[in-house]
Amino acid sequence: MKIPSIPGFDQGAIEKYAKNAGWLMIARVGSMGIKIVASIAVGNYLGPEVFGVYNYPLAFITFFIAAAALGLDGFVTRELLRFPEKKNELLGTAFTLKLIGGIAVLPLIYLAYHFAVDMTTVDAPLSYIMVVGFTGVVQAFNIIDSYFQSRAQGKFIMAVQVMGNLLSAGFKLLLIVLGMSLNWFIAALLFDVIALALGYVYIYQKEGGSIFEWKFESPLARFLLKHSWPMAFSAILISIYMKIDTLMIQGYLGSAQQGIYATVAQFSEAWYFIPVAIVTAVFPAIMNAKRDDPERYQRRMQNMYDLMVWISLSIALFMTFASPLIYRILYTPDYWPAAHVLSVHIWAGVFTFLGTASGQFLIAEGYTKLSMVRTGAGAIINIVLNILWIPEYGIMGAAVATLIAYASSNFMILFIPKTRQQGIMMLKSLFLITLFEKVKNRPSGVK
Repeated sequence: MKIPSIPGFDQGAIEKYAKNAGWLMIARVGSMGIKIVASIAVGNYLGPEVFGVYNYPLAFITFFIAAAALGLDGFVTRELLRFPEKKNELLGTAFTLKLIGGIAVLPLIYLAYHFAVDMTTVDAPLSYIMVVGFTGVVQAFNIIDSYFQSRAQGKFIMAVQVMGNLLSAGFKLLLIVLGMSLNWFIAALLFDVIALALGYVYIYQKEGGSIFEWKFESPLARFLLKHSWPMAFSAILISIYMKIDTLMIQGYLGSAQQGIYATVAQFSEAWYFIPVAIVTAVFPAIMNAKRDDPERYQRRMQNMYDLMVWISLSIALFMTFASPLIYRILYTPDYWPAAHVLSVHIWAGVFTFLGTASGQFLIAEGYTKLSMVRTGAGAIINIVLNILWIPEYGIMGAAVATLIAYASSNFMILFIPKTRQQGIMMLKSLFLITLFEKVKNRPSGVK
């Protein structure tokens, strides 16, 4: 399909980036679908309690993996766009830093595990945690993703991610057919990351690059760390914000309830790639409007909030009514109580979509510290509410805590004068005020 021309824009550039966004979307959708199918099969095979043990290492190491990445991926993409001739230096230096980061967090994971065992109930043995913890070392190769993004070559990212997830799903299904133990499924979690890394290396080498030409430069390392640490800190806060409920359910309720809740989070969070894809596509247009026409800038922000609400409300409404049917078709009866929890948890997606959009405003205005504060506030609210509600209301308490934390975090900008207007715009979209205004102001005769 030919992309229509837009006056004032280079047609070749438009088509290039639109196709790249399309490939990235295919990668996201394909990966999501494959992961969900594999997860459903594994969950039914293992049962809620063992499935909870299986999921616990993933939730436990999330914070450390975020720290090991050092926030380098996005920043390196930007630097590759600015200085493509420094490809080998940027990739080599970033790879080395991420490799060191992955190794450095291993003793921290070891210490944190023993602390967690002393404080709460942990059914997963240390060996499971450490095996999955090595994914932080292997993920250093994922810096190649930044290279292909900088060249708008999303088709290669799509190929690697879809093939990697197909291999992962196929391996897990083979383990189910062979009747293998949980140990094999834990090893499969590390295999997933290794397969993805090998795929990136293969494509990179095939397209004319060579990891053996990468170079580490100390001055460049200091520069990257100096500028990427806010993104690393934000990634850690986001991982706490989104995964702490899983760990707290394990501590309060045990592995079986944690395994059931894992299916809820999976179905809710599966949609979160959509707002990221949208804002990635429209962010250049928003930045151009900010530079050239402040009124058009605000109008585009309002339109983006409207779009986020319409999409997220549609998903939430569908999943609310479909959740009982989804669980009865896809899961064994042990998981069926999760259906009503999903019907609540899915509404947190409305605020995730809005938060992703408003996050672009904060970036455009240079309010990166405020973005971190907002995420940190959401994490604190989530933790406090989980402490209060999980013991009394179980996994439903965790779902309601997540919903309130996400809403409170995103609308915190209402209380800050310089961002209050954006908060009001988000409220207008949320309560469909702008939709009614557009219908009301539509010229007569337009259908």
